[in-house]
Amino acid sequence: MDYENLCTTIRKIDSKIRFAGVINSKGRLVAGGMAPSKTRLGDRKRDEMLYMELALRVKMRREFDDDLGEVKFSMSFREKLIVMSFPIKDDVLMVSMEKKTQFEQIAFSILKLIEKI
Repeated sequence: MDYENLCTTIRKIDSKIRFAGVINSKGRLVAGGMAPSKTRLGDRKRDEMLYMELALRVKMRREFDDDLGEVKFSMSFREKLIVMSFPIKDDVLMVSMEKKTQFEQIAFSILKLIEKI
């Protein structure tokens, strides 16, 4: 899979998208990153902790797939930004954006891109 191209395409969906990256099952960023025009809110070490926590959370959600169906995406509406995660096989796509966005439209645009993979 061309994850780099996917992340670049996602960052172009809306100028308010700050980050699009693919994190593997071990919590490591394997593709993508910050949009060139944006500055990070935290330091890299904290980012790595966030990636590991997200990978674990996605794994844990799979425990309920038989009862509830597969997770298509999850969203956290935080004080400073919105963070979405999209499971892709054993990996997870993480996207963050500014709060003043049409996040529903963005989420479903991303789902359409993922379905093509």
